[in-house]
This record gives sequence, C-alpha cells and structure tokens, in this order.
Amino acid sequence: MAKEETIPDPRDLIVQTLRAKSGMKQDVYKRTVELFELLKTTLSAVAEDLAIGVKEHDQRLTVAYTDKGAMACELKAAGDLIIFHMHTNVFKLDQSNSLWKSSYLEEDEMRGYFGLINVYNFLNDSFKFNREGDIGYLVARIFLNKDGHFFVQGKKQLGFLYNDLQGSSLDSEMLKAVIQSVIQYVLEFDLLAPPYDQVSQVSVSEMNELNANVQVVTGKRLGFRFLADVVGEE
Repeated sequence: MAKEETIPDPRDLIVQTLRAKSGMKQDVYKRTVELFELLKTTLSAVAEDLAIGVKEHDQRLTVAYTDKGAMACELKAAGDLIIFHMHTNVFKLDQSNSLWKSSYLEEDEMRGYFGLINVYNFLNDSFKFNREGDIGYLVARIFLNKDGHFFVQGKKQLGFLYNDLQGSSLDSEMLKAVIQSVIQYVLEFDLLAPPYDQVSQVSVSEMNELNANVQVVTGKRLGFRFLADVVGEE
C-alpha cells in the first residue's frame, strides 16, 4: 500500500519562512547598522587627518565630516560633497549577478541577501546655494551579508578593488581603504563645461530665474547648462 503524502501545513510553512528568511534579514540589518556606525567613526577620523594635511599647505581647503542622523553622514572635501546613506531594507542580489555561480552562495542562498550603503557625490555648492535641480551621482554601493562579508559596486577602481565577497570582511582598516578609494575617485571626477554652442543663447526669463537663485542645472558631467537645455535633450 502506497504511503500517503503529507500535505504541509501552511501555518508551519509560514513559521519556517519567518524563522529562516525573516530572521536572517534581521541579522543582516543589525550587521548593517553596526557597520554604518563604524563607517561614521572611521569617516570622521579620515576627515580629521585629511583636514590637518591640507590646512598645512592651503587654508582655503576644507575637509569636514558631518553626522546627519541614523541613516546618513557626509564628507565635505573642498568643492565636493560625499553622502553615505544606509538603506533600511535588505536586498536579494540580482539573479544575473555572477556571484550566484560561486560556491560560497551555492552552499547557502541566504548569503545572497545584503544590507546596502549607497555613496553619492554632489557639488558642495549645490547645497550651499540650494540649487535643487542640480545632479548628483551614485559612485559606489557597499553590500554586506549575514556573515559580515562584503563587496563594493562602483566606478573605475571601486568596481574591482573590493569584489571578493567570500574573502572580505569590513573592519576599520578595510573601511578606511574603501573610504579613501571613494574620495580619490570623487576628486578625480571633474566638473566639465559643456560645448559652447549648447549654452550660447539665454532668454530673459532664464536670466531672471538665474538671478533669483533658481539657477542652472549643474552636475559633473553636465557642466553648466540651463534647465531648458536639459529638458530639451533626447
């Protein structure tokens, strides 16, 4: 006589999922909060050290750290503003990511869930003069899993220096290295002036808006151009 299959109790399945996946997400979030606090401490120390180094040679240059609350902090480095923002949610790594083919994630799928810290670059003047239309750039994303392992997605050196998920853990020294890589990239990411013909004509209303501090849309890869020029692009 064939043995009857036992139909799983939906309640038991829900409880198992909550215990496994939801519990894991709480672990990831706790690690991410702890990492962000360590990042703040490390960033403050880096800012203080750099400030001493630049002030010795040029009093006009400013490097300063600001704590913006539980989810954000920022570093002003001369004309650049670098904002670190911790997301409150936990994310599953995109299935197209090659890390899913690694033995590390194949052994435990739960290792593929991450807390996320986004790193943005703005011009400091965008906030100083309240230019709300100005453009900022996501320059890096720091991913941290339940085991405390991490990797970084980013531009140029940020995209390949910190991509060993299984072999990398974030301590203060590693965080310092990541922060310095971010600063170096931002300082080398220059503001470009657009071609002359793109900004050669200005209407009276645009000039009035400019004088009223509605301003031009500015970003490092936009250069200086009027809002009408940006909206009109395809």
